[in-house]
Amino acid sequence: MPWFFVVAAGMIGYGLVDGLVFAPPDYQQGDAFRIIYVHAPSAWLSLFSYSTMAFAGAVALIWRIKVGYAVAAAAAPIGASFTLAALVTGSLWGRPMWGTYWAWDPRLTSELILLFLYFGVISLRQAFEDPARGDRASALLGIVGFVNVPIVHFSVYWWNSLHQGGTVMRLGKPEMPGSMLWPLLAMLCGFMFFFGAVLCMRVRGEILLRERQATWVREAVQA
Repeated sequence: MPWFFVVAAGMIGYGLVDGLVFAPPDYQQGDAFRIIYVHAPSAWLSLFSYSTMAFAGAVALIWRIKVGYAVAAAAAPIGASFTLAALVTGSLWGRPMWGTYWAWDPRLTSELILLFLYFGVISLRQAFEDPARGDRASALLGIVGFVNVPIVHFSVYWWNSLHQGGTVMRLGKPEMPGSMLWPLLAMLCGFMFFFGAVLCMRVRGEILLRERQATWVREAVQA
């Protein structure tokens, strides 16, 4: 976990300085494009976090591995935070580009549904007095809701969308010049390491909370 935080800080620091200071302005959007260095990594992590949560829930349901429920519970608030950040930064970018903070665009709408799915998973887990039933119900909702992840990603290709298509995660050569691309890739990697660090921290807390009555936890606390 400490190493993840160190790498994340270094890569995010480089990405922010290079992207916000040294990268040239876009020929159409000007300096407004620079919000992509926070928006795009947040959007990517919103999908990656949900995939992690759904996969962990599936592992727990199929193989009865209890730590899967802990990982799913730990990943949900992190993913919801990234999704909210993606929506807010996207709205801030949309105001000067589209003339409005919000449009019922397929990408924006499906990303908003993703946020509601996160809230549903979190709320459903807490709605049961029996933690085991809450874990199973929320894991099932997470798995069913995974169908929205590819919809978010491919919505700009399947329907008429105001949102621009992929410029980095695409077949062939990326459309961004290196001076803009490298800080964006650094931010993506930095956000991934930050997610890993926070996930480790939250999983540890979840396990200690769930096993607080176990002998090994009491011995660890005493030690």
